[in-house]
Amino acid sequence: MLTITRSLGLFSWRVTLWATICVLAYAGIPAPAHAQTEAVADPALVRLEREIARLAEIAGGVVGVAALHLESGRRVSLNGGERFPMASTYKVPIAVQVLSKVDRGELALDQMIQIEPTDLSPGSGTLSDLFNKPGVALSVRNLLELMLLISDNTATDVLLRLAGGAEAVTARMRELGIEGLRVDRSTKQVIADWMGIAASGPWSLERFRELARAVLPEDRQAAAKRFDADPRDTATPEAMVTLLEQIYRGQALKRETTELLLDIMRRCRTGEARLKGLLPPGTEVAHKTGTIGGTTNDVGILTLPADAGHVAIAVFVKSSEKDVPTRERAIAEIARAVHDFFLFHPAPARREGLAESPRLR
Repeated sequence: MLTITRSLGLFSWRVTLWATICVLAYAGIPAPAHAQTEAVADPALVRLEREIARLAEIAGGVVGVAALHLESGRRVSLNGGERFPMASTYKVPIAVQVLSKVDRGELALDQMIQIEPTDLSPGSGTLSDLFNKPGVALSVRNLLELMLLISDNTATDVLLRLAGGAEAVTARMRELGIEGLRVDRSTKQVIADWMGIAASGPWSLERFRELARAVLPEDRQAAAKRFDADPRDTATPEAMVTLLEQIYRGQALKRETTELLLDIMRRCRTGEARLKGLLPPGTEVAHKTGTIGGTTNDVGILTLPADAGHVAIAVFVKSSEKDVPTRERAIAEIARAVHDFFLFHPAPARREGLAESPRLR
């Protein structure tokens, strides 16, 4: 009797839900998002999500994925609302805030910025080499390219300062309506916390290295575990994809700065084995990678062939004990599955308002 009662209750709930949808539609009122999902669930998208979950097992640890077909609005996710350390993918929101200041006339792309030896951060081989010659100054545009093309950390920390600090970057995300993404620290401080360096900066690069050498292995291991649970400098896959979508649609920046940002991201020189790893040769990918400890990430926008559209995608891996090439393989497999799905499963109909969205190339 209990089973019958539950079944009838479920049937009654579904009838009520469908009736509600019909009434709302007749009245011209959009149905709630969960009701829309229930009414128009796409079995093919469900199969894609299952395949993503299967491929995620390759990476070990916890994998988060969000993917959005920008022309149709169809999306899939795995752990899409869970927070993951962004690592160097947080350089995308930093770039957005810097370019927002350019849009407002508060910074200029050709503005020269003096780089001091105290500005140097770990993971900055290019700028460190430049200090063989005194008096280095770089333009804001140069710094953006170093940050996004080769993930230079000194360029990032200088730009973070020019952006108004971490709080200003997070505030810009909130202005854009993005809640699940936050920036809190410089790259130097992120690395220090991951390594278990107890002292607080600022430090010279040499002092930083001395402190790093003094950290005991067991303390470093404990710090790495704390790092994975730290809410600072994290994003959900869904939040990162929302940011990528707003960049693509020209909603985060003016057209000129949008095109500049996407152009630099298309020329990213890191992570060839990640999102791009298994895609057909010549596939255009505007992306940014991130790696620290058990975290391996790649986020970007894929351009599908044959005018099949574009996909904003974020793949995050955290707390993995497998080697980086194995994690990268998982990211590549997931990206190829998403690429092929949206290429070979065109949308039944384009959602109103999306077909006319700008396509910035």
